[in-house]
Amino acid sequence: MSPESTQSWESTLDAVVVYAQGALCRRLARGSVPPDGRVRVAGLPRSLDPGSLRARVVGTSGLRVTEARVEVDAQPFDTGTPDALLREAERLREVCEAARGRRDRQLNLIAEITALHPVPPTRRRDDPHRRTPADAWLGLADFVDARLTHLHERLAESEEALRRAEHDLAVAEDRIARASTDAPSAHLRTTVCAVVTFDGAGDADVELEYGVPGAVWVPAYRLTHRQGDDSGRLVLRASVAQRTGEDWTGVRLALATADLRRRTDLPRLRSVRIGRRQPDPAPSGWREPPAGLADLFTGYDAAGPRPATAPAVPVASAGGSAPAPVPPPPPAPQVYGAPPTALPMPGGAFPGAVGAAAPELARRAPSAPGGPPRAGGAPFAAPAAMAPAAPGAAPPPSAAPARAREARVEVAPGPPQPSGDQLDYAALVLSGPDEQRGRRGRLFPHSAHDPVASEYRRRAEAVAKLPLPGHAVRPRESAGSFDHRFDATARADIPSDGTWHTVTVGEIPVGLRTEYLCVPSVEQTVYATLVLSNATGQALLAGPVEVTVDDDFLLTAALPTLAPGGVSRVGLGQAESIRVTRRTNLHESTAGLRNNVTVLDHRVHVELANRLARPVTVEVRERVPVTSEPDVRIEERADWTAPEAGAGPDHHAPGTRVWRVDLPAGGTATLDGGYEIRIPADKTLAGGNRRS
Repeated sequence: MSPESTQSWESTLDAVVVYAQGALCRRLARGSVPPDGRVRVAGLPRSLDPGSLRARVVGTSGLRVTEARVEVDAQPFDTGTPDALLREAERLREVCEAARGRRDRQLNLIAEITALHPVPPTRRRDDPHRRTPADAWLGLADFVDARLTHLHERLAESEEALRRAEHDLAVAEDRIARASTDAPSAHLRTTVCAVVTFDGAGDADVELEYGVPGAVWVPAYRLTHRQGDDSGRLVLRASVAQRTGEDWTGVRLALATADLRRRTDLPRLRSVRIGRRQPDPAPSGWREPPAGLADLFTGYDAAGPRPATAPAVPVASAGGSAPAPVPPPPPAPQVYGAPPTALPMPGGAFPGAVGAAAPELARRAPSAPGGPPRAGGAPFAAPAAMAPAAPGAAPPPSAAPARAREARVEVAPGPPQPSGDQLDYAALVLSGPDEQRGRRGRLFPHSAHDPVASEYRRRAEAVAKLPLPGHAVRPRESAGSFDHRFDATARADIPSDGTWHTVTVGEIPVGLRTEYLCVPSVEQTVYATLVLSNATGQALLAGPVEVTVDDDFLLTAALPTLAPGGVSRVGLGQAESIRVTRRTNLHESTAGLRNNVTVLDHRVHVELANRLARPVTVEVRERVPVTSEPDVRIEERADWTAPEAGAGPDHHAPGTRVWRVDLPAGGTATLDGGYEIRIPADKTLAGGNRRS
């Protein structure tokens, strides 16, 4: 059935799931199925993967989809000008060239006027001396000065016009570079349709699903917090870039961390047999070639080669002009065969017989030098070798070596292994009588390679090389060995221009509290932090988080990956309203019966002052020496505590001690601590810094 007679349905893009690289799109179409059950659903992008097309009926219409295939059509435009941006850029380029020409002419005029200077006449030997015409010299100088002033004014105007023209041209070229790839770039529109076949007639709603390359995303967050509150809002956003060839307008967007191209087939475990070797069972649906297949074209061969078309006798016209050349007849269509991985199939076999008779046919198939290689080592015949010979012509010299090589072709034993193309029964083509003897009357996969579509996919995949935003991490790197999906709460618009677009996915419930930390032994500064706890069942992926405190933007920090139930800390910077001071004192003495033990007494004094109008809790961290010598003892004299292992968002080093102090508004606190180190005399180090 021709495409003109097939009923066409319009479709709308409804939902898109963006994976780590690539996307899965769903289109909806609705219409009345004709009695023949075939409809064409238009609107598919040029870069789609034909093998990923799926179709199903939505609702309870009782119809069922029996087949869905991809077809490409080309239609000219009626009235529109799809290349408006290109035409505008060409016009601005001409304007820019004209402005540059006017500027250059002004420069040439200025150079000519600048070169004007008085030239005295040649003086002969007998001529008396003449007086210099000063008035003429001054008049020429005034003329040059006035002319240059006027020319420089016009030069400034020309340069300004050239600058504006170059700016407009740069803007137009930038718009072309950022334009959506959904609009065609020529006067010929290439449309991709899905030909869907139903098992009946009636009204139906169809959902098409297909995969496209050229789409990436990275997570981003916005955190809103108010000082003094233990709650906040964490909004998940996503930076999405796509160059799939179609604009996503008003689509339900979902983001997934899975790899769309990962392998999903399960491994097959074969049995191990002890004893005599047994052949593997043949695939179901295969049968031997029908008897007499080789004699099917006996009558065609007995009729002899096809007679060549006699050239027309040139007849001179009445005017005596040269005879018009008669174009040669068009060559007969040639089928050069299947891809190298394709195996021949007997013409009389059922669809399940694809590739089953490969070993036997490969031994009998003739070949000719110069053709592309095929499975089993025998090359296909070249186009010249497959053309019928002229009457009385001698056989080509390559025929005898081809027949000798035909008998030496060997194929590995075993059952046939049909490929994906051979299992596509609707795409199999029956070879005619003009094909090679090993191909006549047999089914071969039709080569569906589309170089234009491959170029579209290659350009679409260029978005994977876009530079990432600050603090952004690829989803596959931050998700680890788990896959997550995030569904946007509202529909989104993302043009196919290959640049980053930020969309809001939704709000994530998180636990939030404010903590103040200080390590006075390293830096006498108090830092404000926010402790986030993931209370959802999904992981929070690593990415940038914009922190807003009291409706004022504070900073952009890097949020690490948070597993469900995980806790992380985000720094907000210095809290200048809280002051901390630390002083230390060391006293060295000896102990023991013979004063053979050195005692190092460390005293630590910390003062805190809160200048805020609300109470705060400050965590002060100190450290105590850690020893692995059993003779060296460390005795602590303070009310600090050791942090619990694995508790909280931080990983503490051995010997860490923590004070937690509640400071009222405008209040102060004093902390005193210390420890003693008892070292035997035989293990005491002479000299060194004993204070830290």
